[in-house]
Amino acid sequence: MKKGILLIVLFLAAQVLNACPLCEQKQPKILRGIAHGAGPESQWDYAIVWVTVIITVVSFVYAVKYLFKPGETETDHIKRAFLTFE
Repeated sequence: MKKGILLIVLFLAAQVLNACPLCEQKQPKILRGIAHGAGPESQWDYAIVWVTVIITVVSFVYAVKYLFKPGETETDHIKRAFLTFE
């Protein structure tokens, strides 16, 4: 029963997230059916988006890296004040 409800909710959400026909006409070929509103106005818009994507991916990689292997082994490090299991 839960799977059926989840399937219906996801199907309806997918229909809501589709772009409207008017917005599809304004978008470039690669973004049709995905995005709403006016499309990119110049090639700089694509460059800005790609730079942002690269910064986000690099930040995510470093966040995961330092989450699993922080490299701090000193006993008087500030994190030890919060990580005491007493």
